[in-house]
Parts: sequence; structure tokens; C-alpha cells
Amino acid sequence: MTTRILLIGGSGLIGHFVDADLATRPDIIVTSLTRRQSSGADHVIDFERLCAAPDATLRTVAPTGADVAISCLGTTIRAAGSQAAMFRVDHDYVLAFARGAHALGARQFILVSSVGAGGPGFYLRTKGAIERDIRALGFSRVDILRPGILLGHRAQARPMEAIGQRLATALAPLMVGRLSRYGGIDAKTVAKAIVGLVGAGGYRMPDI
Repeated sequence: MTTRILLIGGSGLIGHFVDADLATRPDIIVTSLTRRQSSGADHVIDFERLCAAPDATLRTVAPTGADVAISCLGTTIRAAGSQAAMFRVDHDYVLAFARGAHALGARQFILVSSVGAGGPGFYLRTKGAIERDIRALGFSRVDILRPGILLGHRAQARPMEAIGQRLATALAPLMVGRLSRYGGIDAKTVAKAIVGLVGAGGYRMPDI
């Protein structure tokens, strides 16, 4: 049986590993949606149009529907340019994608969030808001991954994240017990967890 997957954020640090892994699976058809062309297999869509008409926009690239939707989409205030621009990407675009995927029949939604989601600060409040709103859409299963500092090389430079990666590596021996979830985690590890969750049932993924 073939599983039809919709993916956003497939050109990012975690997403490109997810996309590459899923593309090797003969039992999976993955449709990767991006805002800008990054590979020949990507489908470039207008995310503003997606917000206005979620199901109609997704149906143009997935006319047969979907079984699973995965969001690895995310940015930072610095990269986006403002809090409002970051919220538009991390909340509005992701929520519109989820609404469209649900309308196309997706039963499972996998979301990459952040450790501390819902906590203090604009970034964490935004992550908490999208978690809450995705859960409210009525998917049969919602998996939320909350990684700490992501380790790996980005095509697009993020200076502050690079500093955080170096600190996370240096402090790794001290991050034990409950603190371990705030430490660094390789993007490939998160991607493998996502791929392992595709089609799973009966539980929700804990923080990683």
C-alpha cells in the first residue's frame, strides 16, 4: 500500500534529510512544497495563496489527496526580519498547510516544534500556538517533535544558531537528566525520528 505524504520545509536543515530518506522508499510518494525552487523534485507554491485557500492550493499539487503531512518549516525573527514575519511563517503558513492537508484526507500530522514550546519569549510562544492550533484540527494522530539546538550545516547561514551549536557541543557533558533535552541534537537524528513515525498509530511522540 502506498502512503502519500505532503512535506513543507524540505529544503531546511531537518527537512532535506526527511525528503531524501522518504524519496528512497518504494511504498511512499512524497510531494515536497517550497516557497523557492531548491531541487527539481520540489513544487513551488505561493504560501500566501495557501493561507487564503488551503485545500484548493494543495489539490493542485496533490490531486489524489494525502495520508500524512509533515512540517519541518521554521525560521527565526532575525532571518524573517520581524516578529510578525516570523509568526507568518512558523504559525500561519504551517496552519494553512495543515488545514489543506486535513481537507485532502491526511490522517496524521507530524510537526517539528522546539524544546520549551509555549514558554516565555515570542519564539516559544509562537511554537506553543502552532502546536495548540494543529491539535485542534481533528487529525487522527498528531506527532510533535521538540528538539533542542539543532546540529548540522545549513545552506543558509544563521550566525546566532552557529554560535549556539558550538556552545551546545561544548556544554554537552553537562547536559544530563532533564537538562539533556535542551542540549544539541543532530538534524539527522530528528529526521530519522520523523521518518519512523510515518504511518504509526496509537501514541504521540515525546520530546526529543
